[in-house]
Amino acid sequence: MKKLLCLFLSVVFFSSFLTGQWKSKEVFGIRTDSLLVVDGLLDEPIWESAPEATDFIQYQPEKGNPASERTVVKVLFDDSYIYFGFWCYDSELGKIAASITKRDSDIKPDDSVYVFLDTFHDSRTCYFLGTNVLGTQRDGRITENGRTTDPTWDGIWKSAAQRTDFGWTAEFAVEFSSIKFEPGDNQTWGLSLGRLIPRKLEYSSWTGPIESPFKVSQFGELKGLDLKKAEKKFQIIPHIIGKVQEEQKSTAEIGVDARYAFSQAISGNLTLNPDFATIEADQEVINLTRFETFLPEKRNFFLEGSEIYRQRIQLFYSRRISDIYGGAKVYGKIGGYEFQGLTAQTKKDVERGEDSANFTVFRLKKDVMESSNIGFIAANKLENGKNWGTTGIDTALYFSDTFKFTGQLAMSYGDKNTDNIAFFLRPSYDTSTFHFHVRYTQIGRNFADNANKVGFIRDDNRRELDSSLSKTFFPRKWGFERIAYDSNYNIYWGLDGTLRSWKIDQEAEIDLKNKFSVTLEHHEEFKLFEKEFRNRQSEIDIGYNTREWQHASIAYSFGKNFDRNFQLIEGDVNFKLTQDLSISYGLERVLFDPDPENDSTWIHVIRATNYFTNDLFIKLFYQLNTVIDKSNIQVLFVYRFQPPFGSIQVAYQKGTGEFGEKGIQGHTLFLKFAYMF
Repeated sequence: MKKLLCLFLSVVFFSSFLTGQWKSKEVFGIRTDSLLVVDGLLDEPIWESAPEATDFIQYQPEKGNPASERTVVKVLFDDSYIYFGFWCYDSELGKIAASITKRDSDIKPDDSVYVFLDTFHDSRTCYFLGTNVLGTQRDGRITENGRTTDPTWDGIWKSAAQRTDFGWTAEFAVEFSSIKFEPGDNQTWGLSLGRLIPRKLEYSSWTGPIESPFKVSQFGELKGLDLKKAEKKFQIIPHIIGKVQEEQKSTAEIGVDARYAFSQAISGNLTLNPDFATIEADQEVINLTRFETFLPEKRNFFLEGSEIYRQRIQLFYSRRISDIYGGAKVYGKIGGYEFQGLTAQTKKDVERGEDSANFTVFRLKKDVMESSNIGFIAANKLENGKNWGTTGIDTALYFSDTFKFTGQLAMSYGDKNTDNIAFFLRPSYDTSTFHFHVRYTQIGRNFADNANKVGFIRDDNRRELDSSLSKTFFPRKWGFERIAYDSNYNIYWGLDGTLRSWKIDQEAEIDLKNKFSVTLEHHEEFKLFEKEFRNRQSEIDIGYNTREWQHASIAYSFGKNFDRNFQLIEGDVNFKLTQDLSISYGLERVLFDPDPENDSTWIHVIRATNYFTNDLFIKLFYQLNTVIDKSNIQVLFVYRFQPPFGSIQVAYQKGTGEFGEKGIQGHTLFLKFAYMF
């Protein structure tokens, strides 16, 4: 253990002389006392006097070349907001894509623009905000110099866009009270600005040439900001939710969420009896492995700020926490330290056979060198006086703009306190079109027994070596737009030296100029469980218009899976019936031969959303899994009269159940009212 710790720390502090330097652009923000209307027109006189950020440079497809279309950005601020104005010139006005209206949807299929704000100017973390020609909002946070992203962060900001005779314009107004920063006069923030033109597969950036749009250490600088402390310190959001369920007694519950800003850089959240009832059910998927399926978090209390817990060896997995009485968390960044603490008390879970338990997790990260960090995490579950948990350190070191090292050392505790150590070491090399890494991982034979009380470990008792190589080409001739190749090699042994698995993955993606795309995959693996297995899977995927939201794809794969032949058909289609009504449909069909346990199944998933306005919409979710006879439908109507938190919601559900299990829920109606003070 001491040798491992010494090796881990020596790598952290060895590299200070290798840290790369980045010559950045700069632009000045201009204070305004004028009242700005966020309408996308950018016709207030103050915009004319603001300095320009222009001369965008391509990230893809022709890295380092000037952008094919001109973009101009200007920055203003007052005591309450910081404003960004985009002038997007386009030589093909009729080809500007604009279809996505749902907030927080992936807007990359549309012509869109982006703002990245490194408000602590630490070259590690930032907020990102984006909008398309319809003014649809997409936001989130980026940490660890671009290694992790959190699209669940919701800031308070305004956006609007307008088509023009030269292209289109967009306007952002970000409320200072919704972001964290250090107040003071003449402050400097890190800044990146981006523009996406999907029909050309083109992303261009104000700074560049960059290795990744999310690499915070390559941002430019926004200077001249006079930043006062935000006035809003306390928000309280009470809610009441009524439930009427078939053949059950009607109920009503009251809950509250509270947010308090201890300073502009540190904030806290408290929730009592939160509403998890109207969260969309987990989507059923076909799992061809023998390991547990990782399920994404959807509950707002656990989502916000969750990117700080993401690790290769996942020591905290919030889905281990069932329904809760309440919880509290605090987040902040000050003096080069970023931290978050969370505690929650669960209700007794009869279905899981668990009593009420307390979950507590603490995460601390320290900035080192120019854009790297070292972190610590501890997660604990306390149930009936017994503790289980994990603790560990990790690091992400950037020796240059292309060479990075990540590593982690962890320990679990609980029922088994021997052979409970895990670690990995991973050097990698990345450019805009190339990736290569080698990783060595070792996980003790008892590590998962304890860790899976609070974390997510698919398998332990392994010494694992894997490597990955990927390369993207933009030939732009013979009908080809883009070709991407990816290969991965993985092998692991038990700690006693027994070969347990090897796997080879090969994949090629081809985008054609006629809007068709083709993906070819082949996977070959050896697995040792109760005996030796040879599995394989070959797949072809054909898509149309996959660069845009409206698209369709169909995939067919076949092979052998644990002594059973199988065929798998997958398909999905996204389309808009009207400007406001969008529908997506997904299909999975698997056939096993032989199939003595009748595992062959159909899975159908339908999603539909109709936006009457940005804050008035209705959503439908339906899924069918025939092998477990699961038929689940949810309809949610939302009116946000105080966006994003104050709202009225009406939800209808039937058949909601745990992932992989038939839902027995009868007809159920929820009514929720939430108000923000």
